[in-house]
Amino acid sequence: MPAATRIDDELAAFLQGAVSIIAATRNAEHRPALVRAQGCRVDPGGGRLAVLVAAGQAAELIGDIRDNRRVAVVFTRPSTHRSVQIKGEDAQIAAIGDDDLALAAAYRDAMVAELALIGVPEARVRALLAAVGELVAIAFSPSSAFVQTPGPDAGRALEMPP
Repeated sequence: MPAATRIDDELAAFLQGAVSIIAATRNAEHRPALVRAQGCRVDPGGGRLAVLVAAGQAAELIGDIRDNRRVAVVFTRPSTHRSVQIKGEDAQIAAIGDDDLALAAAYRDAMVAELALIGVPEARVRALLAAVGELVAIAFSPSSAFVQTPGPDAGRALEMPP
């Protein structure tokens, strides 16, 4: 397994901002599963992060994580298309607390404002981000990160401090 890396303050601010978040896994047969997340938190020091997902919408993804602990998460700011992919190989499913519920609510509000910049109505955003059922956290250490912004740098590994 690659050595864990650290998320710097600039990247942490991006990941925790008004970005579309898609978490993905694969099973033993390499069949993918993905789900839209409801926010991200980066631990102080940047050594670990968690994305919040609705357990009822993410059953297959959660099963994959329990089987192989691997996850890839793509973060995209809709108004600029800046995109970053963070991968982890030690993912775990964890319960959330009241702070995470507040984070998810603030995330939805931030996405309403972000998507308004490109003309998406608030009702559509709220419907898109409606979490059905209990939220859980997918927590992991970043093992690698890549630029995914469309253009000549797409796919380039991000330099991240150890």
